[in-house]
Amino acid sequence: MCTYINKQTDIAGSGKGADGWFPLSRLTVAFDHPVAAQLGHAVLVDIQDPHTGGRIALELDIASATALAETLQAAIAEAQLTGLAE
Repeated sequence: MCTYINKQTDIAGSGKGADGWFPLSRLTVAFDHPVAAQLGHAVLVDIQDPHTGGRIALELDIASATALAETLQAAIAEAQLTGLAE
């Protein structure tokens, strides 16, 4: 069954692919059927720049997506404590 869980936001950053670095401006996070991961459902993370076609895609199980979110939060919190985060 499709969940239709889908969230999007604008972002600013860069990604690296086979042809080098490219801008990233759009983040989509969904929970639905993966394309390649051998899972019934997965957290789908799609980071892209619609203007250049550059794209990074992740298909993660819930535990891995949770670990990613917690690790991001920990790194952000530490950066903010140093006063170096903008």
